[in-house]
Amino acid sequence: MKLKRKTKFWLVVSAILALILGLIVTWTVHKVQVWRWHHAGPIENHPVRIWDVDFAREFNDLNEVQLAVAQAIGVPPVEDRDAAERMVRRLVEIRDTDLYSVDELTHSIPFLIPSAAELLERIGLNFRDSLASKGLNPNKLVVTSILRTEEDVRKLRQGNLNAAENSTHRYGTTFDLSYWHYVKVPELRGRAYADVPPEYLRATLSQVLRDLHDEGACYVKYEKKQTCFHITVRK
Repeated sequence: MKLKRKTKFWLVVSAILALILGLIVTWTVHKVQVWRWHHAGPIENHPVRIWDVDFAREFNDLNEVQLAVAQAIGVPPVEDRDAAERMVRRLVEIRDTDLYSVDELTHSIPFLIPSAAELLERIGLNFRDSLASKGLNPNKLVVTSILRTEEDVRKLRQGNLNAAENSTHRYGTTFDLSYWHYVKVPELRGRAYADVPPEYLRATLSQVLRDLHDEGACYVKYEKKQTCFHITVRK
């Protein structure tokens, strides 16, 4: 009887020791993997299928065409931010997300009609997915201009009448995306991402916009001087 008890005791002890040893090995392997991950250097890009769209040819929708749609589906021009905030059923406030960042807006406020906000979200999602499929590290888009109030328009007209007089930005249907500036996603689980050349980001964004443009989701105007794509939702 005593022999059986001793045998059972040592079996239990052996099982506990084996469990402890297994936990130690698992923990050690995990620590080694984490150390290797953190010391492997930046996560590099592996670019494939990168090419620019012909901006001047593909993105040349006239302002008159965009303006007609903006006036038909957008909100009436708003006086100031307070007026925009009162239009809670017709305007959506645009804030930073994991897909895009709103730039410091000097002559506009961050509001869009719902369909334009959905378009911006869709562009951001498609851009993120396209970067991944092209072997490029993640970056966020930068929104540089959104809804211009009448107050903004008056300020702009002091310096450049034509820039503000018939802008689709007055109707909540339009936003600008920078094609040279992006917000880099810094790291993945403590390991830095390598920089993506801005021309690769521009090419990827231009392909995303061309697909949506050809689908009939939006109008796009290439604005070289402002280094942005001027985008108006169509529905």
